[in-house]
Amino acid sequence: MAVLPMEEPMCLIGNKEGEDLTVNQEALQILLEITQPVVVVAIVGKYRTGKSYLMNKLAGGKNGFALGSTVQSKTKGIWMWCVPHPIKQGHTLVLLDTEGLGDVEKGDSKNDAWIFSLAILLSSTLVYNSMGTIDQQAMDNLHYVTELTELIKVKSDEAQATEEEDDESGEFKRFFPSFIWCVRDFTLKLEKNGSPITEDQYLLDALELKKGVGKKVQDYNLPRQCIRHYFHSHKCFVFDRPASTLALQRLEELQESELEPKFVEKAAEFCSCIYGKSNAKTLVGGYTVTGRLLGNLAVSYTEAIRSGSIPCMENAVIALAQIENSRAVQEALTKYEEEMSKQIAKFPTETQEEFLSIHQECEKEATQVFMGLSFKDENGQYQKQLIDELAEKKSKYSLYNEEESAKKCKAILQKLSENLEREILNGKFSKPGGYTQFISEKNLLVDEYNRTKGKGVKALEILQEFLNEKENVEAAILQADQSLTHKEKEIAEQRARTETAEREKQIVEENNRRLEKDMENQKKSLEDHKKMLEEKMEEERKKLMEQNEWMIKEKLKEADELLKKGFDAQSEIVKYQSRLLKELNTAAAAQPLNVNILGLGRGRGRGWLRGRGRGLLRGRGRGWRRGR
Repeated sequence: MAVLPMEEPMCLIGNKEGEDLTVNQEALQILLEITQPVVVVAIVGKYRTGKSYLMNKLAGGKNGFALGSTVQSKTKGIWMWCVPHPIKQGHTLVLLDTEGLGDVEKGDSKNDAWIFSLAILLSSTLVYNSMGTIDQQAMDNLHYVTELTELIKVKSDEAQATEEEDDESGEFKRFFPSFIWCVRDFTLKLEKNGSPITEDQYLLDALELKKGVGKKVQDYNLPRQCIRHYFHSHKCFVFDRPASTLALQRLEELQESELEPKFVEKAAEFCSCIYGKSNAKTLVGGYTVTGRLLGNLAVSYTEAIRSGSIPCMENAVIALAQIENSRAVQEALTKYEEEMSKQIAKFPTETQEEFLSIHQECEKEATQVFMGLSFKDENGQYQKQLIDELAEKKSKYSLYNEEESAKKCKAILQKLSENLEREILNGKFSKPGGYTQFISEKNLLVDEYNRTKGKGVKALEILQEFLNEKENVEAAILQADQSLTHKEKEIAEQRARTETAEREKQIVEENNRRLEKDMENQKKSLEDHKKMLEEKMEEERKKLMEQNEWMIKEKLKEADELLKKGFDAQSEIVKYQSRLLKELNTAAAAQPLNVNILGLGRGRGRGWLRGRGRGLLRGRGRGWRRGR
């Protein structure tokens, strides 16, 4: 469904003093009901720097996120506002306003680090808001970025145990959001060596690394290197002071005409950039995140922090896959039920083939629902569950189809036999020549029954039951008919037995034919599942390979920049990482999908990549051997 109307923001992750971080269930429920892709913009920065104002502008109004004019931080925890995306049809814009970093009233700096890491984990665009200029003080205030390897894990402990090194920072770029630095109350000229420069160039210049190996150089380079290395894009906006100090105390009451024109112009430019260039949040492999997925991610990461663990992206995605794949199975089964319920009016079907055709179409619809919702069903566990449960539902509807056929056939025979039953009760056939007359009327009844349409798949069996019920009456009439000789009666009895045996044979043949058709249908169903599975696996492989190609380009670009600046060793490390990615992509492209449809076990066609070539050093000397 589309985004629920949110008149104002609400707390998504609470951060009350003396308590653990908690997910607000009301806000979570709003996210869980959003099935659209979400563009998630989170803003972080020191308190009292005007973060909330920018978020309100993105939401399309002046009011919403709390603005403050005192020295106290107004936002606690992470607050959320979901609004329809202004220009991307079918998307929801989720705005996350975080509590101010460095609030002296909190006392616990660890809280700031967790809020910062959660903003990164949940967003597709991270906005860092600061005051004045991008100088060393501003970098020092952003020290949280240097702690991310201690606050965020890419791989689970089990996966890490198989890796050669424990530095995962080389993988951050794959997962992390784009990075925008907003500098407020900027008073300098955007010039370098007397020539004008862009805001983006101003940021890149501020992120320049120093050459050297001393501690001061390492401390200087570390936050800059983290920003350059962890985030896949970097953009900057510099804002003039919006109004006088006195006017700023009532900023939310001011009309745009009362604000500095250049500030208003820059705010509009910022919003336009966010609307146009901020992408929907995705998971590794290119899976698009919906509101429901985002809500579950928020729960997973927050629970990890509450338990004393480090949020792990791989574990979160695995947990997410379990939730979503279970839901995908249920949604698919619901779709099957919905489609079959539309066909029940056609029951009983005239033939088994007609029933199987209906089932096949409904199963196809259900499987498409599953394929559209499921992801990372690595060993086919959930698809196997779907196949088994669809088979059970098919059996249920097949039985219902047979029951409807039996009821229909019995009703037809009851109506057709009313006159015959009455004549039997009246003794019409208890006379010489009565047996021949009885057989004649019985055969007329059978012929009329056989000509009647819409009896369904139980027609032969119900007819046989009916005739079996009349055997004693027929035998009594035969023995009472004095016009027949003993020999003629023996011949009549033999003929009746032969006819009964012939009908039994037809029933067995019909049941065998239905069983054969059932097996053919099951085989066709498995082939369809295999085909759809292979298509999905191929699509997933292409997405992951495309993401790897993007990573390769990013790393080569980063390596070239490092080389130009004289950082040869670091450049070689990044190049090495890109070569590993190329090798793994080549191997993945050549690897057959190898789907075992009977067990739905997936072969080596998935799970390639993502893990090697990590460890772009953060200036601390880890993993440099690979670059030499």
